[in-house]
Order: sequence, then C-alpha cells, then structure tokens
Amino acid sequence: MSNASQSDTTRPGTTVLTGAEIIWATLEGEGVREVFGYPGGAILPAYDALRKFPIRHILVRHEQGAAHMADGYARASGRVGVAIATSGPGATNLVTGIATAMLDSVPIVCITGQVSSKVLGSDAFQEVDITGITLPVTKHNYVVTRAEDVAPTLREAFRVAQSGRPGPVLVDITKDAQQGTAAFDFTAAAPKPYRPHPMLRAESAAITDAAALIRNAKRPLILAGHGIIKSGAYDQVRTLAERMQIPVASTLLGLGAFPATHPLSLGMMGMHGEAWVNHAIQQADLLIACGMRFDDRVTGTLATYAPNAKKIHIEIDPAEINKNVKADIALIGDLRQVLEVLLPHISTVNESPWLRAVNEMKGSASVRDIKNIPDSGHLYAAHVMHDLWRITEGKAVVATDVGQHQMWEAQYYKHNEPRSLITSGGLGTMGFALPSAIGAKVACPEKEVWAIAGDGGFQMTACELSTIAQENLDLNIAIINNGFLGMVRQWQEFFYEKNYASSPILSPDFVKLAEAHGIPGATVTTRKQVEAAVAAARSRKGPFLINFLVEKEDSVYPMIPAGAALHEMIRRPEHDPLLETASDS
Repeated sequence: MSNASQSDTTRPGTTVLTGAEIIWATLEGEGVREVFGYPGGAILPAYDALRKFPIRHILVRHEQGAAHMADGYARASGRVGVAIATSGPGATNLVTGIATAMLDSVPIVCITGQVSSKVLGSDAFQEVDITGITLPVTKHNYVVTRAEDVAPTLREAFRVAQSGRPGPVLVDITKDAQQGTAAFDFTAAAPKPYRPHPMLRAESAAITDAAALIRNAKRPLILAGHGIIKSGAYDQVRTLAERMQIPVASTLLGLGAFPATHPLSLGMMGMHGEAWVNHAIQQADLLIACGMRFDDRVTGTLATYAPNAKKIHIEIDPAEINKNVKADIALIGDLRQVLEVLLPHISTVNESPWLRAVNEMKGSASVRDIKNIPDSGHLYAAHVMHDLWRITEGKAVVATDVGQHQMWEAQYYKHNEPRSLITSGGLGTMGFALPSAIGAKVACPEKEVWAIAGDGGFQMTACELSTIAQENLDLNIAIINNGFLGMVRQWQEFFYEKNYASSPILSPDFVKLAEAHGIPGATVTTRKQVEAAVAAARSRKGPFLINFLVEKEDSVYPMIPAGAALHEMIRRPEHDPLLETASDS
C-alpha cells in the first residue's frame, strides 16, 4: 500500500505508521489522488511523509486558493476535494473557501495542522481555535490529538462530507498526533454506516398526494436546482418533464442539470433570470421544486411569490422544508430515489396549452435565443459569452467568478451537461473563478476548462497564475474587463444616483502579468477579434489568458431589485445598442 514497513508486533492487516503517514495512507485508501495545499510548521510532519505515497500535491499560492481548488475539483468530478494547510493564518485563510462550499453543499475535506496538544490553549505561536472559527461554516469538524485517532476521524470526515446533503468538513490534527505512532488498519477504521432519512414508499400519502397534484395541475413548473446534480437525478427529472410536458426553470447552480437546449427548458429564474421564466412562476398553479432551497435571489419578496401555486418540495435536507417557502407537500429524501418512487404514478400528456402559453411569453424579448448577436461596434460581455459558447459548442467546463460576468455567462452560455458550470452561488465569493478552474482541470484533465473572471475578482486570486504555470495546466482564462467592480457599479447606477464610490478599479496589464508567469495571452477590444483570440487559446497546449476590454457601463438585464416582487423587474432600455442591433437582426 505504501513504502512504510510492516510491524511484526501488530495483528495481520495492520501496519505501524506515524500519524503523518496515516494521513496519507487514509487519503490513499479513500481514493484520493490529488490534494491542494501549502506547507507550514504545524503540518510539516505530514509534508515530510508525503514522499512515501503516490498522491499528487498541488502547491497553491494562498490557502484560500486551496479551498477553492478543492471545491472546483469536487464540483467538476463529484468526488471529495481535499485541501491542506498549517495552523494559525494558514487555517484561517481557508475559511472563505470553506464557507463557499458550505453554502453550495460541496463535499470537501480540509486538513489543518495544529500546535502540539501540550500547548493547546496557551496562545502558542500560530495557534488558533480553527474548529471554533469554522463551526458555523462546516458540516462537522474535529480536533485530533492522538495518532490512533487520525484514520477513524479522517474516514468519518469523508463519510460526513459525502452523505446526505454534502458539505465541507475540517479535521485539525495536532503536531504531536502527526509525530506519534499507531497501528493502521484502513478497513478497521471504517465509520459507522450512514443512516439516511427513511425512504418514501410508493403507497405513502405524500407520494400519492403529490402525484395527484401533478396530474391535475393546469400550469405546472419544475424548478431545477443544484440537488439534481448532487443526486444524479438527470434522467428522472427529464422523464417527469417530458411525460407531463412540464416547462423547466433552473436556478443558477442548477444550470446544466436539465439541458439548456431542450424544448422544455426555459432558462434561469430569479433576480437576473429571464423575464418569461419569472412571469411563468407567478402564473403557475403548481411548482415542483427539485433539490433547491428557495433562495431569496430566486423568490424575491416572499409575500408575492407564486401566489396561486401549490408547492411540492423534494429535498434531502429536512431543515430546508418550510424554511423560506411553505410546502404543500414535502417529499424528503434523495431526489433521484424520490422521483423513482413518484414516476410510476405519473401518466403521459401529449399536449400542453400551458407550455404553448409559456413559450409565447418569450416573444421578441428572447434576444439571447438568436443565433448571432450582431456587431454594433461595441464589445459587450454578451458578445464574448455568446461567442465562447458558440466556438466551444457549449462543451467546455466553465468556472466563473462573481458579478456581472457571472450572470452574463449564465444567460448566454447554454449548459447542456451537468457539472459544466462551476460558480459560487450562496456566498457569492469573488476570487473563486481562477482557483476553482484549477481544481476542475486537475479533476478532469481531458476536458476543456475556461476560467471567466471580472477584472476585480481576478485580482483577488491572481497569484494562482503561478500555480497554473508550475503545474503547466492546459487552462484558458477570460477576463471580462470593464474597469469597474461591475455589479457594484450597476447597483450604484440604479439605486445610488450613479454615485460610483470606490467601484472604478485600476488593473495591471493582465496580458503582461500572465507573460511574467510564462503564460501567453492576448487583448481583445472588438467583436471581430474574439474568434481569433479564442481559437489561439484553444489551439495551444498549456495556459492562455485573454483580456476582453468590454463596455464599461453595461448592465445585466433583467434585474429584480433586492426584496422586490418577481414581476417588478428592471428591463434593458430600448435605446440600448445591444438590444437595438439584436432586435434588428
């Protein structure tokens, strides 16, 4: 299993290892092949032992990057991502990445070194109570002070991270636990079996009542959330939609769970969702919420949300039921399994007047559905996203930062495959794109991966360009550069009388910055240059950066102000050049 020696004093199947060696032996047993980390004093015993194990370590430039890389790795692959850091500031630098994973239900395990157990609580050098700090943003966390507890704790951490509603787990291991020795038996260290929520039976009242609601609904909608991807319930959701001809609206994190080009797909709902989607929600008489939590960015003000609709909420986490929106019927359990029980009760519908009505709502507003957005002489982010989707044929894995470009990507890049959009939803973490794209590329080296970032968010984690260069990753980077913290500027324009306080941002020459890392790049200022730049990036083996200089004061439309009703949306002005040229085509 490893280069560590077998002891004659232990029972068959066991090996005496140091706690540091047990860390890697356990990770190896869990199927881990890559980890993201940064060494330091309290975790050095583990790094010293790493040479004995066939695990690839990616050296990050900042521990926040390690957490985001583990996150992107998990989202792209469905496996658990692993991040490693030392005590004190190394551990605290993980916190934003841990919180990002927590709000988006991403399974990662973060391993931190800690000062020796003998000096815990003494404010020793680089000591911090990281389990106390991360308690609100982890699914669970642990402190390990003995070598013999390393394997059982890590194995349980993996089980907790993956089971039920996934999430991040932190394991804090003291230095003396790493330096001590113990018998290691991977099988014996297995945790207790996970006990899921009792599964619904076909004859249960909840299932039969839900089926009756669906059969009798005149204006039903499926709300496709992140849980479809987590559960792997793609076929089941598609079967339900096709069997009953039910239109499907997606949350941001649900994009790709249901094919964007499917005739029943409506697009994204919510604050920056399509107008017709939000209108359909408000007119529906039944919402079938599949693995989504009715986030405020989806519902707007709750008092006016889908007032005429019954709600069936299918969710693995009982805590989400009735938390934001009251469910008329709650189906608690794994989404795929719940739908497998429900589908036999659902009959086939051949035509749907409601579907025709919803499609008619789109009308001429469906600018994003045209095959070519014309060149108006300005370079818009919409041009970049649309062209990137067209050139890659929608087959790339895209990791975005947070802000305007994130919403434009969601609107213009049509995701047909699950795990093809990696983005921070619940926490809205700027700086997420570049490191999460690194994680995605390490997880799926055979796939084309693009990091799409704004000029503001990119600068938060631009140090990870060095990680890309050191690992020579075949990763493409698109910076949507408008000279502003774009979403902040948009809110200032709409709600703060265009007082652009601290939103204009000075940036370096991103191409020169990339070149300083040995990464080639190009600057694009017109629509005509987009295709050649993207082709150059795609044809080269290795990383490539494109700096897209787009319109400075463009805004994302439609937009529903925070706390407003879904119908109270701000639309793109009729005089806008992008809308005018697109409508004329």
